[in-house]
Amino acid sequence: MQRTLFTVGHSTHSIGHFVGLLAGRRIEAVCDVRSAPFSRRNPQFNKEALKAQLSSAGISYVFLGRELGVRSANPDHYIDGKVQYRSLAQEPAFREGLQRIRTGAETLRIALMCAERDPLDCHRTILVCRALRAPDLDIQHILADGTLEGRAAAERRLMNRLSIAPDMFHGEADCIERAYDSQADRIAYVRPRASGA
Repeated sequence: MQRTLFTVGHSTHSIGHFVGLLAGRRIEAVCDVRSAPFSRRNPQFNKEALKAQLSSAGISYVFLGRELGVRSANPDHYIDGKVQYRSLAQEPAFREGLQRIRTGAETLRIALMCAERDPLDCHRTILVCRALRAPDLDIQHILADGTLEGRAAAERRLMNRLSIAPDMFHGEADCIERAYDSQADRIAYVRPRASGA
């Protein structure tokens, strides 16, 4: 049986618009994959405020930023201060987070939430959804206007954005993986340098 997993970015939306996006897709639970579940510019998306608003709308909130966020505390996941998605994806806690998502999606309509408006600019797509790809899981990105973009369409858009296309030597599957790797390098979290360094 195929299940559907949604993703959404809170962007700069009002809380009303954001809850409307979720309600429009009958989302029952939001899984927050931000490493730090706070926003100075958009305090309506701070963890406790968001959790309360979602609860009022009948939507559950689960924080999975420790498992699925990108600001790893493990120095082995960094090269020159930049987190490495492939390394992070091998972390046992990351694998546990993925399993929680898979299990939850069997009975609930779940949306993975992060901050970025465009799913291609966010680790929820480039790291988490990449690792979740499976024939029995339909991944759908809820865009800012409420429309949906499926995984395959998002991957095609990513290849187009990066000017990566199949050719005589590289099939579409190889190009998709190259596009994910390239975008991961572009958007990966970079640790701030210690002051005085």
